[in-house]
Amino acid sequence: MNRKILAGFVGIAFIFAGSYANSQKIEIVDGVRIVHNEKGGSWGKNPQVGIKLMRTIGDVDTEDENLAFNSPSDIAMDSAGNIYILDSGNQRIQKFSPEGKILATIGRKGQGPGEFTSPSSLDIDSKGYLYVLDTMRLQMLAPDGKVLKIINTVELNPEKLRVLKSGFFVSRIPFRRGAFFEERKSLPKMLKLTDSQMNVLKQFGDMFDYKENITNEAANWAFFDVDSSDNIYLEFSNQNRIEKYSPDGQLLWKADRPLNYGTDIIQKGKLVTTATSQSYFAPKMNKCSNGISVDEKARAWVLTLNRQIRKEEEVIHYTSGTPSGMTKKTIGNTDLRTTDMYKLEIFAPDGILLGEISLNHFADSIRILGDNLFLFDRDRGVKYYQYKILDK
Repeated sequence: MNRKILAGFVGIAFIFAGSYANSQKIEIVDGVRIVHNEKGGSWGKNPQVGIKLMRTIGDVDTEDENLAFNSPSDIAMDSAGNIYILDSGNQRIQKFSPEGKILATIGRKGQGPGEFTSPSSLDIDSKGYLYVLDTMRLQMLAPDGKVLKIINTVELNPEKLRVLKSGFFVSRIPFRRGAFFEERKSLPKMLKLTDSQMNVLKQFGDMFDYKENITNEAANWAFFDVDSSDNIYLEFSNQNRIEKYSPDGQLLWKADRPLNYGTDIIQKGKLVTTATSQSYFAPKMNKCSNGISVDEKARAWVLTLNRQIRKEEEVIHYTSGTPSGMTKKTIGNTDLRTTDMYKLEIFAPDGILLGEISLNHFADSIRILGDNLFLFDRDRGVKYYQYKILDK
């Protein structure tokens, strides 16, 4: 995507951050700071942070059912350093000690209190209470799994949620596929700020309009995280675009950085309807990232790509049949564990790219909890890599 999408065309003031090793071009557009980062970041050849692998949790080949994850979707940590993994496909939460030892299983399959059907998000508040976002409801649990409150989420239907220090929630609301057929004057917002009962206080985060709904759904897929001051960071999977918002949803800055690939649509998506079926074909485009998370110093870490995936690295999952008899099939080299495709980019609280760290394994999501950085390999190892963040 051309950087002018971020900047706009009017009301621009230019500032150059000359104090950095690599100058950044900064624009002020309608009162919003827009940072065009140079390649490599301001740290240059003197990185001021590193990561150290501490352990892995889970494995696709394990015989220990406590570590045999099935499509886990989130991870959290309490004040004692205990780790909670939302093992969505197994409808449970696995609780581990700071050393990675299994402590408890919370929840089971079902629709009653403390039970899950298709949980998608997990977070922990300052009091140690767990918030599990499941199909059409949000459950608040004590650390031992006791249900404290259940909130109906049918109207919003969010698929990712974070708890703010204020007790409010920030939720990501995906662009639903049914919207393909809707006539609309404007695109929906990406995020919703809600109170403790999930009543909407504000909506924010603009989609880029590709003028076609199938593309809008796919190309506006985004990740978000919050820092210790309740600022919200939004980052797009297929766009060269990172944004920071205040706790009340005011846009503070936007940033981009040089990529080794383009972000234009390669092939449009389509919906093919016949008398007996309907088939969805996603648009083809390059991927820019697999997530964003924020550390204790309000630095935003983006899990991004050096290059696009090669044919021999691809893993494709197929599901066929009816709800009463589904068949899953995986095609690809699931034994492959190493790659030079991924890296971490670290951004300062003001949007300046500081530097990057290369990775040597596959990574499909990121979450920073304290000084711990978790990367998840979903399609191959089905494991979490737990790193320690080391400031130099």
